[in-house]
Amino acid sequence: MTQERRRSVVVQIGTVRVGGSNPIAVQSMTNTDTADVEATAQQVRALARAGSELVRVTVNTSEAAAAIPHIRDRLEQLGVSVPLIGDFHFNGHKLLREHPACAEALDKYRINPGNVGRGSKRDPQFAEMIETACRYGKPVRIGVNWGSLDQDLLTRLMDENSARSQPLPAQQVMRNAVVLSALESASRAEALGLPHDRIVLSAKVSGVQDLIAIYRDLASRCDYPLHVGLTEAGMGSKGIVASTAGIAVLLQEGIGDTIRVSLTPEPRGDRTQEVIVAQEILQTMGLRAFSPLVVACPGCGRTTSTFFQELAQRIQSHVRSRMPEWRKTYVGVENMTVAVMGCVVNGPGESKHANIGISLPGTGERPVAPVYEDGAKTVTLKGERIAEEFQEIIEQYVARKYARREAP
Repeated sequence: MTQERRRSVVVQIGTVRVGGSNPIAVQSMTNTDTADVEATAQQVRALARAGSELVRVTVNTSEAAAAIPHIRDRLEQLGVSVPLIGDFHFNGHKLLREHPACAEALDKYRINPGNVGRGSKRDPQFAEMIETACRYGKPVRIGVNWGSLDQDLLTRLMDENSARSQPLPAQQVMRNAVVLSALESASRAEALGLPHDRIVLSAKVSGVQDLIAIYRDLASRCDYPLHVGLTEAGMGSKGIVASTAGIAVLLQEGIGDTIRVSLTPEPRGDRTQEVIVAQEILQTMGLRAFSPLVVACPGCGRTTSTFFQELAQRIQSHVRSRMPEWRKTYVGVENMTVAVMGCVVNGPGESKHANIGISLPGTGERPVAPVYEDGAKTVTLKGERIAEEFQEIIEQYVARKYARREAP
């Protein structure tokens, strides 16, 4: 059982409320050139359609900043209202000053305190960005990253540690520096006039144990909403496993108000994969429901045919492709469970436990596939069209089982 959610203030980001008792939100980030209005708007749309509730975009050049209000306009044309977050580094103060339409169109600013300026420039440039956020009533995520940590702060802590009679390990000093950078920056932002309930903190690192230790420390020392994710998680299974290992431990302890799974996509890969993984972390932990779960057995010597694997993949794809329309039309369909099982050992039992399930014949079994709905056998499928017929049965079940939403 998950622990009680850590108490935090509530921050309004566009149409989304994060923190407090609000659902843990899924966030993602585009990888298009933000100056390309159409490409960025289309990717934001795809991420939002996949279920991203907050989308961050890079704002690194004057062209990118100038594009932001046009991206917002294009999204409105596409019927997309997802909050947009501007990701600023190095020159954010200048871009926000020179492009007030950008500052106004964004729903939140992300500031990295390690990248707002060096030496004597750091404080005034940070202050300028915070003052802009105050002027336009925008919340700010103060996002510390291990790879771009404030070097002045780190040097100071390292020097203090060296003077100790029993110095801490260097890794512990690094962890402390990440937490202190976030907290000191938040305190400075409030001193500049940014309200307490317009601040979100993050402290991202690339090691799972470091992530857990840092967020535990951060969570114990403040009540700001926390954005959780493993930075530079990597590609494929490594990125998914590492992100899940770190994020899941923190969520189990009640830590985290928004999450992002920072996967490196395969070449020409689908950016929406990071959204799906984030949703599946939350759903498999029982924290939220986004899409019907498809339960499928792993296969064994009883299932020498690949048919059940192909059917499970087909049903998974069908459910995901239909979910945006189902979500708009039906109430509660995201809680549905579909079982696609490969033989008689666990097939009927798992199918009965699911809302709707099919038990395919294993090697040497009779070539028939019983279908169960809400624990009762309803029909037996056989022949060449089992996949098509089962998809149709799912569609009929959804239409019959779940109430239709009232028209707005």
